[in-house]
Amino acid sequence: MENIIEFKNVSKFYDSETHALNNVSIAIKKGEFAFIVGASGAGKSTFLKLIMHEETPSEGTIIVNGTDVTKLKRKKIPYLRRNMGIVFQDFRLIEKMTVYDNVAFAMRAIGATPAAVKNRVPYILGLVGLSHKLKNRPSELSGGEQQRVSLARALVNNPAIIIADEPTGNIDPEMSYEIIELLAKINKQGTTILIVTHEHDLVRQFNKRVIEIEKGRVVNDTQSYDSEDLDFILESDSDEEQETPADSDSEIIEADEAVTAEEVPEEDIPEDEIPEEEVSEEDITEENTFEEDTPEEDTPEEDTPEEDIPEKDVPEEEIAEPSTDDIPDDMSDNKKASKISDSDIDEILAEFREFTEKGGEV
Repeated sequence: MENIIEFKNVSKFYDSETHALNNVSIAIKKGEFAFIVGASGAGKSTFLKLIMHEETPSEGTIIVNGTDVTKLKRKKIPYLRRNMGIVFQDFRLIEKMTVYDNVAFAMRAIGATPAAVKNRVPYILGLVGLSHKLKNRPSELSGGEQQRVSLARALVNNPAIIIADEPTGNIDPEMSYEIIELLAKINKQGTTILIVTHEHDLVRQFNKRVIEIEKGRVVNDTQSYDSEDLDFILESDSDEEQETPADSDSEIIEADEAVTAEEVPEEDIPEDEIPEEEVSEEDITEENTFEEDTPEEDTPEEDTPEEDIPEKDVPEEEIAEPSTDDIPDDMSDNKKASKISDSDIDEILAEFREFTEKGGEV
């Protein structure tokens, strides 16, 4: 099968430092279905613009449907694009026109007759499931319905190539699948399909060719794949997915190291305590004896001032018997009353002599 798109050593420089594409050589055959994947800024959009001749290559040769577009004159560009249907992410519908007129506009632009428009437009809208929305305006449609109008407009002129730039970017996952499935059905009728997408789940569900562009170069190109091959190919499709596989193992290692780092001091704590637990009884006895002796030796030193306190606090003068002058009158009278008379003393001495004479001892 002959090639419908061919790049030969194509490079595109926007300035001396920015290489949107760098020496790309690739061929896409008629009737082929291919997904173009890659991270943002990888060169996917430039790849499409060169095919549509919105950009011209800085180096190399591009052949589209048998025409060398590298040397194509400006006035012939519209004739080149008549063989292409473009599906944009932002739909690009004309709000003032109905659904019917938005699709018919593409046919009228190439000079189709009113009869051809009348027959072709309803058929294409029925193909995308919008026969009941002919008179509605774009603002009256859901996102998925607007994308199907955009797809109908791309199909209406029966192009040889359909280029879809992120056609599922603004619609829900269920509708995204329906759009890609519809494109796959159209592809079976012989139309070449190129889809730029970040929807990896969609790529996995359709076993089609996958071309990966990275930093302006084609780094992977496969006609068919299994799930593991596809996961490998799609690793660099976005910045987040480039980091995920690279970080998966390193994150586990870093986590293990972090846990180990946290556990080291915890393990050291019992090691510090082990000497205390393993101290012999003799060592404990010696340590305890030392601790017990210390207060015993200190006790007399501490008790000494305690014993001295009463001697210092209570002077001898205060202990001495108070003078008679200090005794109250009633106490002085009692003392005078308790004095022994001379006759009493004589009687006591006489009793003492009698006692001694009889052999008593004092």
